Parts: sequence; C-alpha cells; structure tokens
Amino acid sequence: MTDSALPTLLQLPLFPLQSVLFPGGLLPLQIFEVRYLDMIARRHAAGEPFGVVCLTQGQAEQRASGAPSGDGFANEAFHPIGTLARIDTLERPGPGLMQIGCTGTQRFRILRSARQKFGLWVADAELLPGDAAVPVPDDIVFTREALQGLLRDLRHTIAQGGQSGVELPLRLPYHWDDCGWLANRWCELLPLASALKQRFMTLDSPVLRLELVADTLGQMGFTLPAR
Repeated sequence: MTDSALPTLLQLPLFPLQSVLFPGGLLPLQIFEVRYLDMIARRHAAGEPFGVVCLTQGQAEQRASGAPSGDGFANEAFHPIGTLARIDTLERPGPGLMQIGCTGTQRFRILRSARQKFGLWVADAELLPGDAAVPVPDDIVFTREALQGLLRDLRHTIAQGGQSGVELPLRLPYHWDDCGWLANRWCELLPLASALKQRFMTLDSPVLRLELVADTLGQMGFTLPAR
C-alpha cells in the first residue's frame, strides 16, 4: 500500500494521556476507569489498536496517581495528532483492573472526534506515513554514540545491582543508523515537556527531528560517556 492509499480509521477509540507515545515506543498502562475497561478488552480480543493522544487539558494526573477521575474528563482537550497503540500483553490482577503493555505503531491525524457515554472519546482519523529510513548524518552521529553509551551504562548498572528482571527502555531490534528511530528513542528518554515531545513527534522529517534532538542535547550540556 502506498502512502497515498493510507486508510481512514472510523470510530477509533482514544486514550488521552499527559504524555506522548512515539512509533516504536513502549507504553505500560494500568486501566481501572469504566470508560476504558470494556474498550481495552474489546480491542485486545479483536487484535486492534487504540489511539493515544496527548492532553492539552484534562485529568491525566488523577489517573496516573490512582485517584478517581470523577467528571474531570468533561473538560478534556488533546492534540489532533497521535499514535496507534498495539496491545501486546493484558493481565487482570483484580476485579475492575487491567495492566497492559503496548507498543506505538503508526501516527494518525484526527479528522473529527466525539465523546461517548462514560466519557470515552472516539475519532475518525487518517493514518500518516511512517518515517522513511534515513541514515544518521555525520555531523550528528554523536546522538547515536551517546545513546549507545547510555544503554551500556544502564546494562552495567542493572548487572551490578543483580536486577536481572529489569526491562531496558529500548526494545530490540535496534536501528542505530535510522534517524527516525534514534530521534524517537531520545525523545522518550529525555526529560522534556510533553508539549515539546508532541512537537517533535508531529514532524514529518526524521532528519529534522534528530537535528532538533541534537540541539536539545547540546543545550542540556550533554557529553559523550567515557568509553
């Protein structure tokens, strides 16, 4: 299928969060709100994704802390570009509770959205083309070396602490010479405001996204780990 033939998704269920999901990114969620329990169960059974969008206004903080959300979703607003989340794992540790592990797949743009009963948002959305595989330019190759260094340091720390069950924040396979993949992984790891992460995620050029990540690393005074 060519980019010009990318389909429109009708009545895509949305999960607004105070964070940004990037293609290829990992997303663990604890589900306990009525509006999501049935939706997640149905999407998992059908093998279908749901949409993750970043809030511009809403009550994600209450969801994250475990506090009841009440009618807070009545004032929710979110960015029009989000990412599909594929449900990889689903567990039910107790009544009215789900724990899921998801992977970001493809970006989409909302054409129209509506809030249904119990506050569930659904949208008609057009899929956006995936990143083209573009090699990392020589002048920002330090972004790859720095991330490789961080991964080595993290593995060493985990091994030294005897924490064999700890999952690394980067999932195989690694695409070290792919601008889009590298930029997305940095955006997930860096302590950036969600609005800035959203801006990076919406960029269609993976090279520009990585260049902006490189600028951000420089502004943060980031240096290469010692070899």
